[in-house]
Amino acid sequence: MQTATLNPTQMHLLKLFSFDNSEAYAKKIQTILTMHFQELLDAESDRLWDEGILNQEKLDAIRTEDLHQRTHR
Repeated sequence: MQTATLNPTQMHLLKLFSFDNSEAYAKKIQTILTMHFQELLDAESDRLWDEGILNQEKLDAIRTEDLHQRTHR
């Protein structure tokens, strides 16, 4: 059986969670992480829009695609 080594981020999160293991604390951390990654996504979306890589036509095309479907070759 293989064992996985935790990376520094995972170790830090484990230490962070060891101080308060309540459901409310877990939800607060989840909200903070969600907000952080939403900010990163927004910044990248803005960059793609500003560079002309993303536009309304492409967003409309994405809206009709099944992004969960994977094709196997």
